[in-house]
Amino acid sequence: MYVVIVYDVSVERVNKVKKFLRRYLHWVQNSVFEGEVTKAEFERIKAGLEELINEDEDSIVIYKLRSMPQRETMGVEKNPIEDII
Repeated sequence: MYVVIVYDVSVERVNKVKKFLRRYLHWVQNSVFEGEVTKAEFERIKAGLEELINEDEDSIVIYKLRSMPQRETMGVEKNPIEDII
């Protein structure tokens, strides 16, 4: 499945969340990751994020898609996906 993860977490946890997500997904821009993952990887990502965040302060939104969506970027592409695919 293809996932897009968007997060808004407290400053003291931002680097931990970013470092964790980089193990599985492509960093697109500030607080946004995306990529193709297996069901097992997806479950590991969710479990890992649950351990890292404070559910009373932080927010994570996960979009699950069947395949990589058509992308259109306006302005500067901060971290092009084409560089790794």
